[in-house]
Amino acid sequence: MRDYSYRGCLQGVVLDWSGTTVDYGCIAPAQVFVEVFSARGVPVTLDEARSPMGMTKRDHIRAVLHLPRVAEVWQTVHGQAPDEAVLDALYADFVPRQMQTIIQYSDLIPGVVETIAALRVRDLKIGSCTGYSRAMMDALAPIAARAGYVADCIITPDDVPYGRPTPFMIYANALRLGIYPLQAIVKVGDTVVDIEEGRNAGCWTVGLALTGNEIGLSQAEWAALPPREARARLEAARHRLHEAGAHYVIDSLSDVLPVIDAINARLSDGERP
Repeated sequence: MRDYSYRGCLQGVVLDWSGTTVDYGCIAPAQVFVEVFSARGVPVTLDEARSPMGMTKRDHIRAVLHLPRVAEVWQTVHGQAPDEAVLDALYADFVPRQMQTIIQYSDLIPGVVETIAALRVRDLKIGSCTGYSRAMMDALAPIAARAGYVADCIITPDDVPYGRPTPFMIYANALRLGIYPLQAIVKVGDTVVDIEEGRNAGCWTVGLALTGNEIGLSQAEWAALPPREARARLEAARHRLHEAGAHYVIDSLSDVLPVIDAINARLSDGERP
């Protein structure tokens, strides 16, 4: 039979936003989830707030509500299990808070501008997707642009039938950017569902262990950690992303160029993700 293996180079990258290109530590969404639940008398931990990170924000709230401990506390505090009306109310509280916090935590992660420039030198198109809504990205993207980062394509959950971990946002990027086949794309993100999304799409996947959700610390907080604790936390983050199915795990987007070269070599040998 004819060999249909793709042996060309990568044509594009699809990048996450918070924790990958902006907002070192993925602080903005985590903080707001904690605030929204606390305001309803049901405190959640940062680990609980972060556990579904990368999903659409409405799905994220639903996932936190369904955590056994959170559901039990909600029942105790409010006298009934959380339902869709509760989800609607929490999301209504979440959106304005998130719009404010996005602006507060909009700084580019160090090295992003230089890395994007190097990727473009390699003739790679720069796609992106997110758990943020279109309105949220309309607030964030211009700030990133003024700082020097402009993606060729921004897809949000509002643009597709379902968000992560389904592959639809990556499919939409491929359509908008004119990239085919899917193994000519590498998905880069800092959450487990980023990796699941990329694997579901049939892409190469790269997890970022340090700058995003899996560590969940600002650059200053990370620098202040005792070295032994920092090593342990970084190793645990790398392990979680590998376990999710990442083909490669690196610390930050600045480390991605050797990975691009390695994937291109594997593609030239006829390998698929």
